Amino acid sequence: MESGIRELEEKGNAVKAASKKLAFLATEVKNKALLNVAEALIAGQNEILAANDLDYKRAQAEGMSEAMLDRLKLSPSRLEGIAQDTRAVAALADPVGEVYEMRTLPNGLQIGKKRVPLGVIGAIYESRPNVTVDISVLCLKSGNAVILRGGSEALNSNRALAKVIQQACYQAGVPQGAVQFIESTERALVNNMLKMKGAIDLIIPRGGAGLIKLISENATMPVITGGIGVCHTYVDRSGNLERAVAIAYNAKVQRPTVCNALDTLLVHSEVAEVYLPLIAREWARAGVEMHCDERALAILKPVPPLKLVAALDDDWGKEFLGLTAAVKVVDSLDEALAHIDLYGSGHSEAIVTEDYSAAMRFLNEVDAACVYVNASTRFTDGAQFGLGAEIGISTQKFHARGPMALKELTSYKWVIFGSGQVRP
Repeated sequence: MESGIRELEEKGNAVKAASKKLAFLATEVKNKALLNVAEALIAGQNEILAANDLDYKRAQAEGMSEAMLDRLKLSPSRLEGIAQDTRAVAALADPVGEVYEMRTLPNGLQIGKKRVPLGVIGAIYESRPNVTVDISVLCLKSGNAVILRGGSEALNSNRALAKVIQQACYQAGVPQGAVQFIESTERALVNNMLKMKGAIDLIIPRGGAGLIKLISENATMPVITGGIGVCHTYVDRSGNLERAVAIAYNAKVQRPTVCNALDTLLVHSEVAEVYLPLIAREWARAGVEMHCDERALAILKPVPPLKLVAALDDDWGKEFLGLTAAVKVVDSLDEALAHIDLYGSGHSEAIVTEDYSAAMRFLNEVDAACVYVNASTRFTDGAQFGLGAEIGISTQKFHARGPMALKELTSYKWVIFGSGQVRP
């Protein structure tokens, strides 16, 4: 334990010192560092994948769920995707130093805002080794130093990735110590990290509800929470049913183990008898198990061969993270809105409709970070939104909401230009 605390303190001091230099680093240096990272991920993929294989096999032997194993797994195609996202971030405009909302007051003072880094970002995360790259890349481009603490289940993967990132960045001229990775897997270190207010300016947790609750309740510095996604798709009575099948299928099946996948399908009663068999047959081919309310069950029971289960109260508001979906028939848009308000997590919600008024009501009244009309919730992602990668999906309303990318990792300072003014 003492060695772990010592490591945490040493790296905390180093990352804080590096953040002071990183805040003023030239855009060209930061972009070069990111392009180096992208190249190094591909060049070093054999070593990275071998490390990931060790983690995967151990987690599999220990009984990790399929959903979590999918999050843990790296592959050549996933590494290429991570590298491509890194290149995309390098190509984005640097937000640091931007001066905006500049205006002249009646007394002649020129006043505006200048965008600045937050300082040091602490990331505590589980399972997904791609987070090591995503967070590091976004922090570096936005002028923030970062201290990473991944889960023990991905230790080998995260260590290999952190090594690649550090070498690639420092070769480009990034200050030594700007990217720190905590090697110790001692659980108690999380609580120690949460007390490092002098070194860490913001904590971002990525993981399950238990981890997020622990961090949000114990951190002494600000926390950005999110990642729990109970996502609904509502098929309105005016919805294009062919389009609705494609949207619900993609939202549930394309990658069911992630936070923006569909969990509950709500269907208006006027189209339920036609629509539900259509989507059910498509879902059945993909192996989706449907937890249906009484009306949905009555419609679908005569349709073979489906995986049907009577829905329980716990199925509403549940993040399934797998090939399971709750299905409910509703009588109105009002009922759908009330259901989402009660069971949604503030992540991503969608309506399929051809009724402009219904679409606008849904956009206006649903309280979520991302609200869709006639599109899959699977688009809630920094890269898909044209932001490059993301550091996480915030379901908070302060200070950032939705995919957190470059601008969301900055703050601002007021800058004031005078010519001798004094306050009367």
